[in-house]
Amino acid sequence: MGPRSRCLSLGLSVSILGFLLLLPLLPECLGAEGRLAHKLFRDLFANYTSALRPVADTDQALNVTLEVTLSQIIDMDERNQVLTLYLWIRQEWTDAYLRWDPDAYGGLDAIRIPSSLVWRPDIVLYNKADTQPPASASTNVVLRHDGAVRWDAPAITRSSCRVDVSAFPFDAQRCGLTFGSWTHGGHQLDVRLRGSGASLADFVENVEWRVLGMPARRRVLTYGCCSEPYPDVTFTLLLRRRAAAYVCNLLLPCVLISLLAPLAFHLPADSGEKVSLGVTVLLALTVFQLLLAESMPPAESVPLIGKYYMATMTMVTFSTALTILIMNLHYCGPSARPVPAWAQAFLLGYLARGLCVRERGEPCGQSRRPESPPSPQPPEEGAGLPAGPCHEPRCLCRQEALLRHVATIANTFRSHRAAQHRHEDWKRLARVMDRFFLGIFFSMALVMSLLVLVQAL
Repeated sequence: MGPRSRCLSLGLSVSILGFLLLLPLLPECLGAEGRLAHKLFRDLFANYTSALRPVADTDQALNVTLEVTLSQIIDMDERNQVLTLYLWIRQEWTDAYLRWDPDAYGGLDAIRIPSSLVWRPDIVLYNKADTQPPASASTNVVLRHDGAVRWDAPAITRSSCRVDVSAFPFDAQRCGLTFGSWTHGGHQLDVRLRGSGASLADFVENVEWRVLGMPARRRVLTYGCCSEPYPDVTFTLLLRRRAAAYVCNLLLPCVLISLLAPLAFHLPADSGEKVSLGVTVLLALTVFQLLLAESMPPAESVPLIGKYYMATMTMVTFSTALTILIMNLHYCGPSARPVPAWAQAFLLGYLARGLCVRERGEPCGQSRRPESPPSPQPPEEGAGLPAGPCHEPRCLCRQEALLRHVATIANTFRSHRAAQHRHEDWKRLARVMDRFFLGIFFSMALVMSLLVLVQAL
């Protein structure tokens, strides 16, 4: 073995021996930070109390910075007007009695201790809607060497929110959450806002509501009970309802039913189902109206979809009533009076041509009135007598009696034809009215449906 190899072996032996000598001292080096933290904790809280406001000068206001992060929308109860949120609330302030020199404690500049050991600001939610008392979150606070205290705590808040459902299901809501001190005025505790609003970085998307933002503003108010001002911070949650589910489950069925209702005017009167269709549609709309009323809060303003339901039900009611009147016109018997002259000229003339209501074999756009059969003329004396060998008066009397019977039959037939024409005129008038109201009510239903559906776009 050369000199170089002996030197390397000797150096390795010395390194191993040194490591074995320092090994028993390693736990003491690793536990130094823990011992320093215990010493710091004992020194800080030897004469500390969490009951008093931690300021060196009692006339000085303590600044508390508030920051809120929206995590989840748990529930929006429109009927009870209560909004339930899951928030992360961060409060920061400076405790004048919890300061130390990091160099005196091995460079230790921050510790984490239970929040119940330090003074905490009594910041509460003013518009709280929960009957249970607030439970303090058992989270730690981060205490820095300069006295800065940071307290991060999760919270489930139930706040009152005025819900306006006048545009339901295309409505937008504004719900405010006001935070402030309950007992300390502005001269003792000043609440300040960090940033321009709540953070939405960790927000979990809601299936019913879309969050447009959560801006915040600071206010200073003076209440009637106290002379000093009380500052607070109000976070306004801007929500817009996701209307896809309501459009599919409540709006589209109503639109289809409302478009089906005017088709009662297109049914033949002899089918006997015209009134039944209107009544069935009205019952279906009533069922949907009851389903809507169960989910909506009682309010003075009627929702948009409720107005649409009411307008559709009114339209169906009027269409059913008009259907009954038109059926009475259709079933006017032979004893009915003739159609008035103005109705023959306007309804059976111009309107029938415009609506293309025609008889069988009649071209569209022309109104061909059935002509009355020519009235039989009374026979002239001596005319139409059969020529024959009989020239006696007795034979002539028998021919005159036969002519009288023939005239009676002709008059009866003429009266029957006139009554039949009057009946056909009333039936044709009923068809014209059916076609006219079909266009009117179908246009109304289509326009109302488009006005409501356009709100979803």
